[in-house]
Amino acid sequence: MAVISVINGPNLNMLGTREPGIYGAQTLADIETSLRKLAKQHGHDILFYQSNAEHDLVNQVQQSQQNDVACILLNPAAFTHTSVALRDALLAVALPFIELHLSNVHAREAFRQHSYFSDIAQGVICGFGPKSYELALLAAISLIEQPSRD
Repeated sequence: MAVISVINGPNLNMLGTREPGIYGAQTLADIETSLRKLAKQHGHDILFYQSNAEHDLVNQVQQSQQNDVACILLNPAAFTHTSVALRDALLAVALPFIELHLSNVHAREAFRQHSYFSDIAQGVICGFGPKSYELALLAAISLIEQPSRD
């Protein structure tokens, strides 16, 4: 069994009511429930976290090593475009992570098309609404279960 950390940035606590035309009607609690179920089906566990504060997200990433996290799923939300601190934390822990977004950031405003994380992520999944989380989880499971290439 591996532990997969799901870290969510600012305003994701407002899912379900925040711009449902862009982000959908599911709440973050709904997404957490479906991810826990999917992870359990594959024999893994989820640590789920959300904060609107950058320093709390940095602390959560740093705590990943002590929590024996095998992979991080990161929806940095607005911090995608601004957070060097969160990027540095991910580099410091040196754990594989997948960047994910509910919306297709490449089809939105120009400022949303730049990410401080994409170039260091294992991969990026965006544009599938809440399904982006499930796709990212399945990708993480594939990374974790991939046989070592010695």
